[in-house]
Amino acid sequence: MVISKRKLKAKKNMPPFVTYYYPESKLADQFQMIQTNINFLMSDKKTQTIMVTSPEDGDGKSTIIANLAVSIAQQKKKVLLLDTNLRKPSLHEFFHTSNTNGLTDVLTGRMSFSEVVYHTEIWRLDLLPSGAIPKNPVELLGSKIMKELLVKVKESYDVIILDSTALLHLPDTKLLVNLCDGVLLVIKNGKTKLQSAAEAKTVIEFAKAKLLGAILNQ
Repeated sequence: MVISKRKLKAKKNMPPFVTYYYPESKLADQFQMIQTNINFLMSDKKTQTIMVTSPEDGDGKSTIIANLAVSIAQQKKKVLLLDTNLRKPSLHEFFHTSNTNGLTDVLTGRMSFSEVVYHTEIWRLDLLPSGAIPKNPVELLGSKIMKELLVKVKESYDVIILDSTALLHLPDTKLLVNLCDGVLLVIKNGKTKLQSAAEAKTVIEFAKAKLLGAILNQ
């Protein structure tokens, strides 16, 4: 299923949360359309954890993830943003919060989820930042604790959205895609090569993950 074929184009100097600060804008409408399509997929309660990734770095997926999470939260759903990019995390920057503690602390047993989850200013939207960048991201993301965490948070949240590294050059995201109920692929107009997009689709299918659709970002 294609989530959206519409190009997402933001104006310069516009705040990252367009869906929050400019709910009547055309760009906010586009995110709401994507969110509506996801709602159809979630109607059977089988699509709860969603991985958002891209073939390459610099495709703008983190901005899309943040706005998509806001849009879903505005529909009275409890949302958890989970930053699994343990190499170049960025979600904490959108919410102007610390990244000192987070997912890595949970995965190493140093802290509990409740101690590191951040309740954002947006009602119903929580963030679990990545935490300090570890020396062994592949080992942590492929651990039993990571699998158990994804199962556990389903009890408290309607939707869990995972940010990740780009798909093609690192093994990190490949470890997680088949643990999620679905995957959204962000493709940047004029940047992402057709071959890279096709290869990313193949990787997702090879991992036996469900590709929900693609978002064309401009």
